[in-house]
Amino acid sequence: MKTGREDVVVRGLAAGGAGVADLADGRVVFVQRTAPGDRVRIRIDKSKARWATGSVVAMIEASEDRAEPACSLYRTCGGCHLQHIPYEGQLAAKGGVIADSLARIGGMEGIEPPEVVASPSEFGYRNRVTYTLRRLPGGYVVAGFHALGRPGHVIDVMGQCRLPHDDLRTAWLAIRAAWGEGAANLPSAGRLQLTLRQVEGGVCLVVNGGRPGWDVQRLAEALPHLVAIYHEADDADEAVLLAGSPVEGGGVAFEQVNTPGARLLRDHVLAVVDGLGTSGTAIDAYCGTGEYGRALAARGWDVTGIESDVQAVAAARGTDGFEVVHGRVEDHLGAALPADLLVLNPPRSGIHADVPPVIVEARPAHVLYVSCDPGTLARDLRALSSAYEVVDVRGFDLFPQTAHVESVVLLRAREDGP
Repeated sequence: MKTGREDVVVRGLAAGGAGVADLADGRVVFVQRTAPGDRVRIRIDKSKARWATGSVVAMIEASEDRAEPACSLYRTCGGCHLQHIPYEGQLAAKGGVIADSLARIGGMEGIEPPEVVASPSEFGYRNRVTYTLRRLPGGYVVAGFHALGRPGHVIDVMGQCRLPHDDLRTAWLAIRAAWGEGAANLPSAGRLQLTLRQVEGGVCLVVNGGRPGWDVQRLAEALPHLVAIYHEADDADEAVLLAGSPVEGGGVAFEQVNTPGARLLRDHVLAVVDGLGTSGTAIDAYCGTGEYGRALAARGWDVTGIESDVQAVAAARGTDGFEVVHGRVEDHLGAALPADLLVLNPPRSGIHADVPPVIVEARPAHVLYVSCDPGTLARDLRALSSAYEVVDVRGFDLFPQTAHVESVVLLRAREDGP
């Protein structure tokens, strides 16, 4: 297998944001931080029988479809993937990734790249951000994001990152100033995760890692403006409130990180449901805190939600017409069916392999799948294809400057299905 250096022309973008080019021997090579149309000299970093990865040694001829990255850490930080591409180009690339996944993985022919709805903000949109903190020999502390191509290495981040909301950037700098020499005011562990999230009234901090019994007093006194400080110790089942006031979901329940973008996605989901022209029984699988389930109940649907996170379940309950079952979808979906509408909103890993057969057997009239990963979406749709046809596909860019994209797919039960 060929290694060394080679000149290539980038012809597209892959799902992870890397540029795609062809080597002289016919293999595909993936090159980070390149744009379609770039002519680059690359070094082969990893070589496999059918593909390779490479890194840029020299830019021979830059594409016209390039932009100057806004962040000074972009060339070394792995947190973003697409800052070097203008935003319209990012949207087009993400639509292409969705269509390619549906064709290549899902076996669906003839699906054009869908519209990808733009985020209202290209920067400063994140309402939640997680930093990794490492304690190094000599009392040195580094905290930030994983390095590009070196996941074991952490890039130290002060206020350079442009993705978090300004309130989170300000809070992060205050936390760094307050954690003390060697981060002594944080739990003692070689590695911690520090998550900041916007909540009602300000910013909440969740510290993951270390042993139970962390004395939070010194940090809390230095950061009186934080609404709450939670600690989820190693091997703990849930985060414990140590300072401040409780927040909905215990500070850890899943919520979309781009509030205005998520509102556009939610509005589209509900518009699709309204377009079905009727109400009946619905299941909101992987319901989280029940955003969709509550909205459907308000529209007259009789809704059952299924959610495995106990804190999210507690936050979801309390709406008439919306019953929430605590547990895994694969364990409870069969008992919740039949239904007229099934809403699937799974994590990035997609639905469990046991779920499609249950859906195919029960045959809800419509399935509305909200996905955060085109690859697992396509895999799951293939498993449902014997009983369902795709009616509509729409993309939503909730993560500008990164390779991530959300998809909403409406499925209709086939008249000739099993």
